[in-house]
Amino acid sequence: MGEDRSHVRLRQAVLVAGELEPMAAALRAGLGLGEPFRDPGVAQFGLSNAVFALGDCFLEVVSPTQPDTAAGRYLVRRGGDGGYMAIFDLEDLEGARARAEQLGIRVVWRIDLPDISANHLHPADMGGAIVSLDRSRPYGTWRWGGPEWTGRAGRGAPGRLAGITIAVRDPAAVSARWARVLGVSACHQAPPALHLDGATVRFIAAEDELGEGLVEIAVELAPELRRGRESIQLGKARVRLLNAH
Repeated sequence: MGEDRSHVRLRQAVLVAGELEPMAAALRAGLGLGEPFRDPGVAQFGLSNAVFALGDCFLEVVSPTQPDTAAGRYLVRRGGDGGYMAIFDLEDLEGARARAEQLGIRVVWRIDLPDISANHLHPADMGGAIVSLDRSRPYGTWRWGGPEWTGRAGRGAPGRLAGITIAVRDPAAVSARWARVLGVSACHQAPPALHLDGATVRFIAAEDELGEGLVEIAVELAPELRRGRESIQLGKARVRLLNAH
């Protein structure tokens, strides 16, 4: 497909919680993160949030602030806190938008600003999670990370977002769909995976529809921050801890 993996990155992994502060505090303490950015813009979705910079990528927790939000319905459907959304930074955003349209994937939100563009794709069409197709300008900046990252690159806490794991009923089909939209190749060995620039998206089998979703975030930490721990459990999702290379 003529893909350029160096220009397709997993920039942000998103968790959802019924109560924002306990999960945000657990994430911050567990990974040694700095002060989060609180984005007032998510109020349009009926949410509050906390966005933590990790290296040049991000971990976000969102929580509903009003009834009948997509996030609130997801919490009820999943039966508790857990993984929610994956946000990718692609230089060829127009190509990804066109491929999603060709596949009949619905866009639930779109914005185009001078320094960033975004498309949220319907999770029922993509499978497993909400997928956001974004393009930062200049590439590597990140408005969603706050003023320090708007139009320029900031500096996050030590560590690296190394990947996510998505549980779905049909891992092969969903991995192929995500690969097609993102413009990368899918590795069809078990479990299927997409190898992006600096991160891997894995797809595993869910036992039923209630088990579908973003179930794991992989993070690399220095040994003194990891402290021998294998993982941190956050509701129905876990953060898997790896040694930094």
